[in-house]
Amino acid sequence: MAMNVSSSCFSVFSYKKVNRRRCVASEDFAASLRREAEDKVKLGGSELKVTRLGIGAWSWGDTIYWNNFEWDDRKVKAAKAAFDASVDRGITFFDTAEIYGSQLSLGAINSETLLGRFIGERNKMNPGLEVVVATKFAALPWRFGRQSVLKTLKDSICRLGFSSVDLYKLHWPGVWENEGYIDGLGDAVEQGLVKAVGVSNYNGNISTDNYYWQKKPEENGVKAACDELGITLIAYCPLAQGTLTGKYTPDNPPTWPRAWIYTPEFLTKLQPLLSRIRGIGENYGKTPTQVVLNWLIAQENVVPIPGAKNAEQAEEFVGALGWRLSNEEVDALRLLASEINPVLGLPFENL
Repeated sequence: MAMNVSSSCFSVFSYKKVNRRRCVASEDFAASLRREAEDKVKLGGSELKVTRLGIGAWSWGDTIYWNNFEWDDRKVKAAKAAFDASVDRGITFFDTAEIYGSQLSLGAINSETLLGRFIGERNKMNPGLEVVVATKFAALPWRFGRQSVLKTLKDSICRLGFSSVDLYKLHWPGVWENEGYIDGLGDAVEQGLVKAVGVSNYNGNISTDNYYWQKKPEENGVKAACDELGITLIAYCPLAQGTLTGKYTPDNPPTWPRAWIYTPEFLTKLQPLLSRIRGIGENYGKTPTQVVLNWLIAQENVVPIPGAKNAEQAEEFVGALGWRLSNEEVDALRLLASEINPVLGLPFENL
């Protein structure tokens, strides 16, 4: 998958049933919800099923990487609107992490707390629709052994307001150890705290892997490992933090700190790919955002989870569903993307 979009691959296991929070969607979209329910993706070898498109909650509560160092009631309402718009349109898979928006990352409020609140508010209306939640363990240097995974998971469950979570992942490889963390994931499943587990930001040698925008899964072994082992690839930041939407140009790059990664030089090299994406979109009446997400979905074992800050973004994402790029178009975009050198990315993505 050489489109250079950021993605992650998670290994999932099937274990006993756990309780999940439920919420309801508007009746106006009942028909589309039924269609989505029939078209869900089974994660790896587990019984856990998710919608073909999910929503990433990295930006919710964050004030360092996103939101221009600000978080206020207006942004809380926008995030809530993004959640509601997603659920209303049948998107019920949400990805968060303990580190997102946390005090450790100098955030305003933990993303897990916000997501749990949003689900709880919908749940009060009239329970009806299952929401699948994934969260992640931060392999911080002072965390050792399997017990650290269990303790941290229980803290996440508390912030979410759940009795368990559907999918739990190691956010990145540990500096000192990984075997103990993997054992901790197994313990979590056996104790009924999670239904499926996975890893993020590992390389293909670990058999399950996560790669960011700058990594090409066909070159680092990720895609091949996932295909061979029947592992589902979950694509985070699939729009390359907005650069594949066409929003940014060499004269109008992203704000800091993304400007450090997506430089004017890189954005200049990106223009031929963006031009082709726009052209394909015009043929289908679709936006560049929808074309990129559809390209990922066309890979069959990939579930993209773009981040939604507001309802408008969530609504646009849904437009990636219900149609499919041709094989020729998929290959053409892959070829153009393969000609672009990777960007540097964040430190933990290169462990």
